[in-house]
Amino acid sequence: MFATIKNSDLYNCLITKLNKNKLVKFKKNFSHQNFKENEYKLIFNCEYNNPITKKFFYKKLDKNYNSYAFITIIKHKKLINNFVASQIFTKIGPIAFLPLSETETSVVYSIKGEKKIDFENLIKKHNTKYENLKIDKFLSFQLRSSNLRSYHHDNILAFGDLLHKLHPLAGQGFNMSIRDIKEILKLIKLKIDNGLDIDKSIILDFENTTRHKNFIFSNGIDFIYEIFNFENKIDNNFLSKSIQFLGKNKMLNKFFTKYADNGIVI
Repeated sequence: MFATIKNSDLYNCLITKLNKNKLVKFKKNFSHQNFKENEYKLIFNCEYNNPITKKFFYKKLDKNYNSYAFITIIKHKKLINNFVASQIFTKIGPIAFLPLSETETSVVYSIKGEKKIDFENLIKKHNTKYENLKIDKFLSFQLRSSNLRSYHHDNILAFGDLLHKLHPLAGQGFNMSIRDIKEILKLIKLKIDNGLDIDKSIILDFENTTRHKNFIFSNGIDFIYEIFNFENKIDNNFLSKSIQFLGKNKMLNKFFTKYADNGIVI
């Protein structure tokens, strides 16, 4: 009933949900050369570099941050309450500590205009709670944001990072995709519950429901980035101190946590 493209964390999450509801037939050896749109009712395209993307999904709003993200996983002494992510805004960019388990934490450091850094020492410098660190090899990639002008072509729906890519400073890229998965599954279930055929009208409904929310959300993240970028340029930490002050407000913390988890409700 569905064809899906590209093996990734998001892709696996979507497939798992669809498989659970017996909505998908998955071909491990999916061939782009033998691909025919009319063989499938819906197609989810999560991949940047394939003929479908290059042919139908090349028009987008793109921004180069002239920055690089450095990522790794650190192993550390067992920490029972290691379940709260933290982020530190440094002069060269934000560094985030994202817990994976009691003994492992992912680290993402977004650095302006730097290709080579002493990542290990920077982690040790900004680490405030992890002991007995063992740092894995790290990866780096250039940071860009993008939003597709069109979510679909006929019965093909762009999905995940292909649909909207964000700066990682707020850690919201994957959250947005999870919310997209929840929405598309709700629309599919609605069709089935009402005895209707699964067709490309689901894609149109999905775009009408999520496009404006995703656009506002992604531009909000970009606005936050520009605020801190401006602060660094003028060498003033007034905004950082203000945010630290506001961060101690429990009501505001609760609001921003809900906003980050649930997205924009309109």
